[in-house]
Amino acid sequence: MASPSLPSLSRRGFCLCCVGGAFAATTGWLTPRQAYAEARGLVSLIKDSAAISPITTYKLRNNVSVLEGSGGNIAVLTGPDGKLLVDAGIGVSRQRISKALAELGNEPVAHLINTHWHFDHADGNEWLHAAGAKILAHENTRKHLSVVQRVEDWDYNFLALPPSAVPSQVFAGDHHLKVNGASIALKYYGPAHTDSDISVMFTEANVLHVGDTFWNGIYPFIDYSTGGSIDGMIAASDANLAMAKDDTIIIPGHGKPVSNKAELQGFRDMLVAIRDNVGNLKKQGKTRDETVAAKPTAAFDAKFGQFVIDPGFFTRLVYEGV
Repeated sequence: MASPSLPSLSRRGFCLCCVGGAFAATTGWLTPRQAYAEARGLVSLIKDSAAISPITTYKLRNNVSVLEGSGGNIAVLTGPDGKLLVDAGIGVSRQRISKALAELGNEPVAHLINTHWHFDHADGNEWLHAAGAKILAHENTRKHLSVVQRVEDWDYNFLALPPSAVPSQVFAGDHHLKVNGASIALKYYGPAHTDSDISVMFTEANVLHVGDTFWNGIYPFIDYSTGGSIDGMIAASDANLAMAKDDTIIIPGHGKPVSNKAELQGFRDMLVAIRDNVGNLKKQGKTRDETVAAKPTAAFDAKFGQFVIDPGFFTRLVYEGV
């Protein structure tokens, strides 16, 4: 998300963009640790941005839509069984999300799926549960949301969510639902962006929500604190490509919310190339700073390096995992 003065980034970028947008122009790139120290708290800035960011609705197919503007992109399935949401956004967006949901139909909220545990995807769990949603997620999502969870690269300790906001139903591998006449397939990736990521396929609509295993047009964050892995991100991309058809609508966790297999392929190829470049430099004995200075991401920076996960930060993330 962006700083309040940059609303376009708040919709297109990652939640950390609120930090980068506020400080990059005057101080250059700050690591999340530095930005946290200078900016009265990362999560506070995220909430400030979400509190004013508009919610934009994109109608897709078969009563599936996507909402953009509150943390991760939120999928919505409407129908007589009640609305099903994939991801919850950030709690301070409640009023705007509620308005967007009402414009999609008068059905109550009945189901919520978390693609993973991160704040910008699960902070809205509490109010959505109060509105009637039963929360479903991978078992590791419940584990992380139930305890104080630290993310080192954000220099932040996330408190446990209230019991009502923690998923009441969890699964370990694959899970299948039938809601509003739609077949919904949930699949666990293994360690990828975190160790809790799942995909959500709306089978008849041919719409695939892949959470933060895909950041459309921007370098991704990899959360090593909770099991993330650059190799796992690539494996998740391969799994997503295997599930997708040429006409599948793909919903990424961040970035332009309506994507396709070709854009996902470009993201996967970028990950592989940069992993290999960084890995080769590390094998040569280059330090992390020397690897950053060698610019192993240069071929992709114009497309993917324009947000807060800048080339240097992404290089450091990859270096940690090769």
